[in-house]
Amino acid sequence: MKLAFISDIHGNAIALEAVLANINKHAVDKIYVLGDICFRGPEPKRSLDLVRSLETDVIKGNADEWIVRGIIKDEVPVQVYETMSSEVNWTRSKLNAEDQKYLKSLPTCLNIEHENSKIHAFHATPDDLFEVVLPSEIDEIIKEKLMKNSSADIFIYAHIHKPYIRYIDGKCIINIGSVGLPFDGLRKSSYALLNIEKDSFQTSIIRVDYDVQEVIQQFQTLDYPNGELMTSIMLSGKV
Repeated sequence: MKLAFISDIHGNAIALEAVLANINKHAVDKIYVLGDICFRGPEPKRSLDLVRSLETDVIKGNADEWIVRGIIKDEVPVQVYETMSSEVNWTRSKLNAEDQKYLKSLPTCLNIEHENSKIHAFHATPDDLFEVVLPSEIDEIIKEKLMKNSSADIFIYAHIHKPYIRYIDGKCIINIGSVGLPFDGLRKSSYALLNIEKDSFQTSIIRVDYDVQEVIQQFQTLDYPNGELMTSIMLSGKV
């Protein structure tokens, strides 16, 4: 059973199309989506439509929650609150009521079982859509924040836009990075591939080229309220 996990598309439909084409080459059996579909990209509606066309399991990310109910002031630095709120409003203006209802209805975690492997998947942590758990954290923090489901063998999350694979106490932790907005300095989309057999599993992080300049051009030609910053992030692959 070959599974792909994608997340943090952030309205970058061009990157999403490139990732889906790459996934198709790997003959994947199922795709799972771990949130942050629309916000902070030039094509929120098309990104959401592409995700929904997969007819698969999708969970909510913090950015999806922002689309649903707006940003609370203490969730972001005070100096960017107004600008980010403008970005939320811009994104909402591109979505219809049914789109927003869909985002609101999304669950926050997945429990998946294939062969002898049990997977717990979530956006940031099992209890919080916003908490940041970086790859540099010590084992004890990873276990406390991410590995609460003691029956799971594999823990998969997103949110930080920095992919990694790590093993603690015989269990696997995977961050799948970001399709639309990588933060690790590599201007390539990221997703995780998980190949499960009866008595084994294989994990990998796949990096995919997409037309970064075309996305930058979209930001420059749209009325996006924070296009200059988004262009900078796209060019550097860092926030």
